[in-house]
Amino acid sequence: MAREISDRVSRLWVGKNVQSAEKESEARSQKSEVNYFSPAPPAPPAPPAPPAPPAPPAPPVPCSLFPVPCSLKLNMTALPLPRRSDQFADSITGSATPETTPVLTLKELVSRLHREQQNVNELLSSLGYALRSFNNLNQFLELTPLVASRVTDADGGALVLFKPNGQVRFQRLHCQEGRQCQDIRQAIEAVTRQISLMPKTSLGDLSESALHTYTANLDYQVGRYLGSDVQLFGTPILVNNVERGRLYVFSHDLNYVWTPTRQKLIRLVADQTAVAIANDELATSLREKERLDRELEIGAEIQLQLLPRKCPTIPGLEIAAQCQTANRVGGDYYDFIPSNFDKRGYHPSIHPDERWGIVIGDVMGKGVPAGLIMTMTRGMLRAEVLNRHSPAQILGHLNQVMYADLENSNRFVTLFYSEYDPVTRILSYSNAAHHPPLLWQVATNHIRRLDTLGMLIGLDSDTHYYEAQIQLYPGDTIIYYTDGFTDAMNQRGDRFDEENLSQAFHWACQNCRNPQAILDYLFEQVQQFIGSGNRNGDDMTLVVLQVQSSNGGNIDDAGFNTESC
Repeated sequence: MAREISDRVSRLWVGKNVQSAEKESEARSQKSEVNYFSPAPPAPPAPPAPPAPPAPPAPPVPCSLFPVPCSLKLNMTALPLPRRSDQFADSITGSATPETTPVLTLKELVSRLHREQQNVNELLSSLGYALRSFNNLNQFLELTPLVASRVTDADGGALVLFKPNGQVRFQRLHCQEGRQCQDIRQAIEAVTRQISLMPKTSLGDLSESALHTYTANLDYQVGRYLGSDVQLFGTPILVNNVERGRLYVFSHDLNYVWTPTRQKLIRLVADQTAVAIANDELATSLREKERLDRELEIGAEIQLQLLPRKCPTIPGLEIAAQCQTANRVGGDYYDFIPSNFDKRGYHPSIHPDERWGIVIGDVMGKGVPAGLIMTMTRGMLRAEVLNRHSPAQILGHLNQVMYADLENSNRFVTLFYSEYDPVTRILSYSNAAHHPPLLWQVATNHIRRLDTLGMLIGLDSDTHYYEAQIQLYPGDTIIYYTDGFTDAMNQRGDRFDEENLSQAFHWACQNCRNPQAILDYLFEQVQQFIGSGNRNGDDMTLVVLQVQSSNGGNIDDAGFNTESC
């Protein structure tokens, strides 16, 4: 249409120039004729005669049928009228017709083009408004064929979408209601059904050439079913360089031409449709992510409730503990289990001779899977403690029970279990391949590793675990930790490792006043090592025990310290 208007404008502009030249020629002819028949210049005036005496005025006498006084008529100069040529007459006659007809036609064409452009802009603006406002993708897709057909002055449009699993869906059709519209609908539905019967293949798995063949087949089938008397044009809908559908626009006018401008307008509508599809998929992913985040928050709350809410008051010990997870749900685990846990019920009491189980563990991996295994480990371990076996026997039984479940999950658990006797101040322990706790002995001012032989929980059902004991004295301090401390890395890729942890622990035992201060200092050292603005990628758990010279601490009715871990 734009090209047609442009051709007509050019023809009108040339015609206007030719007519302007003819008018200039006629004007020159008229000018020559007027100059030719004009009177000669008057002779110089004669000298004035002497004034005569005034005579009485006489009444005017009509001299003929003309209502002009004879005196005036005598003073008039009679000149013969020239005889006009045919050319001059034609020019005069032509001036009576509207010579601005080509200009008016040009203005009308320009005005028509302006109205069409304004109409296209309004349609595209409405589509952009719908893209910003509609939250439902189907509402937007209903407008796509309508706008595509309106901006191109076509009879109608159709939208076909490709699902990620390879299915073809006839989404929407816009055309004038009637027999032709029903035939077009049936034709496109037949094509989509035929394409859907083909072997299902994910569009993301198709190569570029295979995808081109797929869409070319669809275009061919649509054109074949619609017939040769329909002018059809189709363009792809691309989302992240993956074709997600086809937008077809058709016309029954045999003189209808798909000009480059019309093709660009259809591609513009298809691009906005692709943006709408991408936004809908992002919104769906965001809602799914929010749902998962909420589930993770619930899981983190449950896991936090499974960990000790506050450190117990064990006679002769002062305790501090903290678990810092890398994600919302972690795989680290620590616990304080009294030996008479089954007899305490809801009204626990304090017994000076009661033995306490102190345990720390780590599940391979992070996140929800590790958190689930940690929860399972906690429940099974507490059940084993009720049997009042030795630490080595408890780990052996736990390994046999958990072996079948952990073998299928391809995950394992490292665990260090110890029991402290407040009466004798003896610590019995057994290790299942966990990082050995560090003991600072005040008498020797040296650090000792507490370790025994043993394999990971869940690696081998026939693993044998060993046990050891150590006598503690007032002032001795022990830290239980997970690999989040030793595996912490700085920006250069250096690990904090056990040597740095041992040195920091040694300094803290000599300069910090209580276990809580030691715990805070060690966490601070790791944070300074990895950088103040960085976060450790692994869970970090630390338990600090310090032997007191006498029983102390703030004890409540439940037998626990009022300070939180």
